[in-house]
Amino acid sequence: MAIGAAPWHTLDLLWQGGAEVVQGGLPHDWLSPTWQMLILGDGSPTRHLQLLTGEPTEVDVIDMAAIGTDPDFAPPAIATVPGPRLRRQVWLRTASGQRLAYATSWWEASHVDEYLQNRSLPIWASLARLRTELYRDIQGIHYGSSPDLERAFGESGPFWGRYYLFWHAGQPLTLIYEVFSPYLRRYLGPVGSALDWH
Repeated sequence: MAIGAAPWHTLDLLWQGGAEVVQGGLPHDWLSPTWQMLILGDGSPTRHLQLLTGEPTEVDVIDMAAIGTDPDFAPPAIATVPGPRLRRQVWLRTASGQRLAYATSWWEASHVDEYLQNRSLPIWASLARLRTELYRDIQGIHYGSSPDLERAFGESGPFWGRYYLFWHAGQPLTLIYEVFSPYLRRYLGPVGSALDWH
């Protein structure tokens, strides 16, 4: 990793869009409707992945690190998550081992144990067990490259991803940054043509 690089798998951006793109969607030749439902929809990605593959979505926790109040190369929305913070990195995969997505999340360190009582569960499963009411506020969509993710997914990039805030009781609970594997074409079909996978 280069000096000054993020200590998590951020994309080298080729394109990004903010809230107006999230609300209005993208032209279908950029990102197909099925892919837009996954990336721009406000439902649980772990639940969607389970429905697509027919297998439980499992989590491999890569890292949990205390980062204090460091902005950590995260999207600007990290400023809404109170510090000191904890950064969690995971792979989302099928029960049979196929990696489908990568996610990094940032939490207020004093609350992470309350919401992630079993850290090996997907966030959606943990919060569902607690009957936590949430609002998924998608802040942006991104498209970019990452040699590390190419190796980890066993798929060529560039990759599509997004980042969003979870709100609970009017307060930001966590910021989540997700990148999806092109492997999902097997279920969702071609991603598009204007910004297609290489």
